[in-house]
Amino acid sequence: MLLRLLSSASRAIAAKPHPPQTLAAAAVGATSTTRKLAAMAGNREAFRVAVGNTLERRLFYVPSFKIYGGVAGLYDYGPPGCAVKANVLAFWRQHFVLEEGMLEVDCPCVTPEVVLKASGHVEKFTDLMVKDEKTGSCYRADHLLKDFCKEKLENDNTLSPEKVEELNHILAVLDDLSAEQLGAKIKEYGIVAPDTKNLLSDPYPFNLMFQTSIGPSGLSAGYMRPETAQGIFVNFKDLYYYNGNKLPFAAAQIGQAFRNEISPRQGLLRVREFTLAEIEHFVDPEDKSHPKFSDVSDLEFLMFPREDQLTGRSATRLRLGEAVSEGTVNNETLGFFIGRVYLFLTQLGIDKDRLRFRQHLPNEMAHYAADCWDAEIECSYGWIECVGIADRSAYDLRAHSDKSGVPLEAHEKFAEPREVEKLVITPSKKELGLAFKGSQKMVLEALEAMGETEALGMKAALESKGDVEFKVCTLGKDVTIKRNMVSINMEKKKEHQRKFTPSVIEPSFGIGRIIYCLFEHCFYQRTGKTDDEQLNVFRFPPLVAPIKCTVFPLVKVEKFDVVAKKISKALTTAGISHIIDITGTSIGKRYARTDEIGVPLAITVDSTTSVTVRDRDSKDQIRVEVDEVALVVKEVTDGQSTWADIMWRYPAHTALATDEEEASET
Repeated sequence: MLLRLLSSASRAIAAKPHPPQTLAAAAVGATSTTRKLAAMAGNREAFRVAVGNTLERRLFYVPSFKIYGGVAGLYDYGPPGCAVKANVLAFWRQHFVLEEGMLEVDCPCVTPEVVLKASGHVEKFTDLMVKDEKTGSCYRADHLLKDFCKEKLENDNTLSPEKVEELNHILAVLDDLSAEQLGAKIKEYGIVAPDTKNLLSDPYPFNLMFQTSIGPSGLSAGYMRPETAQGIFVNFKDLYYYNGNKLPFAAAQIGQAFRNEISPRQGLLRVREFTLAEIEHFVDPEDKSHPKFSDVSDLEFLMFPREDQLTGRSATRLRLGEAVSEGTVNNETLGFFIGRVYLFLTQLGIDKDRLRFRQHLPNEMAHYAADCWDAEIECSYGWIECVGIADRSAYDLRAHSDKSGVPLEAHEKFAEPREVEKLVITPSKKELGLAFKGSQKMVLEALEAMGETEALGMKAALESKGDVEFKVCTLGKDVTIKRNMVSINMEKKKEHQRKFTPSVIEPSFGIGRIIYCLFEHCFYQRTGKTDDEQLNVFRFPPLVAPIKCTVFPLVKVEKFDVVAKKISKALTTAGISHIIDITGTSIGKRYARTDEIGVPLAITVDSTTSVTVRDRDSKDQIRVEVDEVALVVKEVTDGQSTWADIMWRYPAHTALATDEEEASET
């Protein structure tokens, strides 16, 4: 066998494949692979186990603190996992930060309590939790109810049509259920602790943030940030100045976020520490057009508007330009980022047929949001939200302006002064002080923060009745405002500029979730020499592959080792990640080993003048001169040429022993 391989390796076959044949063969291979993947994915549990075992065995990621039994919701990325993550983040920076001219920042993970009070996280960043009444184990109440409803719908054939409708309705309104309503349903359905079958407590809110203290005194409260966005919002004034006081502009940040999940599950999809990549695009609320929207307007992909969800229809392919022009997507800037997110994910290697953009239902929308869409990717766990793209209106900047007292505003200068009618609210500090004493400041701030509609309603009530009940959120109660406590008028003024609080379009990327879905979408098994033999392959695009190529001396002899080192040096100079495998195992075993971590190209040193280059997916091989091979690899891995392009330019290499025969020895 060895003599035949050496003899074959010493010849360069001059015949070039015809491009259409090459492309046709690649298409057949892709179709075959898709069929195998679909068949395996049909049994989701078996597919998930196969992917998970391969990822852990090849050290893509493993449970953190494994030798101590691990901690739920915490994972370590190993060498190939780190490389994939670094490549995904590098492409994110290229695709968004560089191409769109964004301002990148890096803010601390530890955040003072006052910041997260202003943003609403201290009061509202909660999930409803229940406890096992005997063991104290904790569970998310909505997850237990959702799992119960889904299990009944999928496995109970005795359900009446009325019961089916009831369970589907619960799933639809799950996010809107109060603690009391959740508790009532858990009791009604007899839901118990999954592990022990013990009774559960009533649901109660649990704040998901990790609390800490800043400084040795412990008096300055803080939290580990649950998102990276707040660091951008509080820096708006300086970023606006840095950008020449011009709108629109975007700021971006990549960093760690922390959420103390009640019952983490589903691997990388729900963890307690994770990487977020977030963009805050600041725009004039009166003009949300985007100059580059035409670049993405012709894209067509799966979209799931709220009307289709509410009427029971499925996601359908829509052209993005039509979705914006018809008002399905609220504005051009939001639509532009939906298109850019689609391009980002599909270029990473996400299957476009298992990617959809789902619009938030009314019960999911924050009261301040103008529109919100999630990029959802289908994997063995179902449809998973991986990117949120929201028009958050001006809520965040206003919240921090109100709390800090620092105006976070933009301005538009007029060529000529304009006469405008403006609302002027003038509280009487003396009367408020006499009436509310220590609460005076909170009442005054609430009056000054009123919107025009609310203020004019108060004015009418005061003029007709003399007093009005007014809710002060910071006090948590209503107070009585009398006519002598505040003056509310519309006054005409001349203005030289318009001051306003910008709206924010926010794409937020869960990097770990994207990476896990990418692992599943790129994984498949192909047969070896026998039908019983299955070889694992990660079909990563070169863009995200952890290692771009491997270098194999065919046999362990000094002259081949010298050539391998020369090629390695050239690859390093070209900035191409690679490994040299000089183990004594067969070439087939080495191919199988690197296919399993997704290496796209393999260089086999079988001569001192030319080498073979093998493509992972087609397993085709070409012969390339030693001095050219680094340039060829760089051309393919940088995306300048496809493998089909390269095959047309270089002579094919055929060996007497096929890869499958060699790989079967594994």
